[in-house]
Amino acid sequence: MFKGLKPIRYGNREVWPVIEGGKGVAVSNHASSGAWAAAGGIGTVSAVNADSYDAEGKIIPQVYDALTRKERHEQLIQYAIDGGVEQVRRAYDISGGQGAININVLWEMGGAQAVLEGILEQTKGLVAGVTCGAGMPYKLSEIAAKHGVHYLPIISSGRAFRALWKRSYSKAAEWLAAVVYEDPWLAGGHNGLSNAEDPLKPEDPYPRVKALRDVMREGGIPDSVPIVMAGGVWYLRDWNNWIDNPELGQIAFQFGTRPLLTQESPIPQGWKDRLRTLDEGDILLHRFSPTGFYSSAVRNPFLRSLEGRSQRQIPYSGEQAGDHEVQLDVGVKNKKNFWVTPHDLERARAWVAQGFTEALKTPDNTVIFVSVPERDMIRKDQTDCMGCLSHCGFSSWKDHDDYTTGYLADPRSFCIQKTLQDIAHGGEIDDNLMFAGHAAFNFKTDPFYSNGFTPTVKQLVDRILTGD
Repeated sequence: MFKGLKPIRYGNREVWPVIEGGKGVAVSNHASSGAWAAAGGIGTVSAVNADSYDAEGKIIPQVYDALTRKERHEQLIQYAIDGGVEQVRRAYDISGGQGAININVLWEMGGAQAVLEGILEQTKGLVAGVTCGAGMPYKLSEIAAKHGVHYLPIISSGRAFRALWKRSYSKAAEWLAAVVYEDPWLAGGHNGLSNAEDPLKPEDPYPRVKALRDVMREGGIPDSVPIVMAGGVWYLRDWNNWIDNPELGQIAFQFGTRPLLTQESPIPQGWKDRLRTLDEGDILLHRFSPTGFYSSAVRNPFLRSLEGRSQRQIPYSGEQAGDHEVQLDVGVKNKKNFWVTPHDLERARAWVAQGFTEALKTPDNTVIFVSVPERDMIRKDQTDCMGCLSHCGFSSWKDHDDYTTGYLADPRSFCIQKTLQDIAHGGEIDDNLMFAGHAAFNFKTDPFYSNGFTPTVKQLVDRILTGD
């Protein structure tokens, strides 16, 4: 066992301080999380549009055939509840009562509160805790306390936790099991990079976690409540000075990327194979997500096409003003409404000559240039929106009040539900969003994975506990 690493108390049980990171839309499922708990850690079932199964054990496709977005949104909530309940029950059976099973939700997912309540109502005694990030989940503590489960908020700064603690969490302090610090420059998936932070200038996590512990101490939270370091964690030996460190208090570690490459991991083989080929720098921190958050994913052709889409972008004015002195004469139907600079007109004509003949308006008074097939795909995906987010920049959906954000739908983004469902269920990996943390290049260099070795979850947890 790695020096200094000891089990921690979680609820009424002892577990290893290693947590499986929740990965949404069918990636952290029962097989992976149940096995992680069986190995003595905390397994995490993703409650973000989880899979359900028919009588033969086959995955039930999530088909959204209702006529309106609001009706499709209701279908989505029901799929999410049914799938989450099914995954938790199966994971608990696999765990054999060992370790613990958490569920993970994104506060910014559509119908988050209804989904969380629906799952917890049907899984009493099976779920130990709820991890939740992507937004400011003020109601998380209230919901957890109501259902008698612990809560583990995911934040990326002490400032964010202070706001949550003062507004609501202090009223349900006894159910706070841990605070997950998700490093915005290292973690995969969506993260909490603020406008005050530079995406190109990563900050050392140690002082940020120390500042978080200071905030927790201000609130009277004992040092025995762990801070979970998430993002960039691969070898525990790299974090030796964090363990038993009185400045930081109790520390646990979350592994999101490493569990992707196990025998129990449900992701398709092509995705697993691609992970072994990644080099340092192949993960892109980007802002194309329709959530509006930064997120990190493999810089594959899908992401590069989004980069290209935004690069083929020019500002316009509705009238002649300043440098906007010529009319855009390509890509648009009525050039009278589009005044651009002479330089941008030349750029637009060059893009059209390359086959990007269609100009689409963005909410920021710019137009992007895309091909006809790309335009048709964007419009179809926007029309088919099933309300998977509380606010979607791509389709301008909102999951409450008048069901619209009030902004123009943004063609620089994409339908995140469609692409994550597709890649999780065997779709072409080059054509879809492939989330991964920035330490994923270690698959290529870590001797544990040499000669094509794919561990079981138990073998992976045992390896992690040695420090490697």
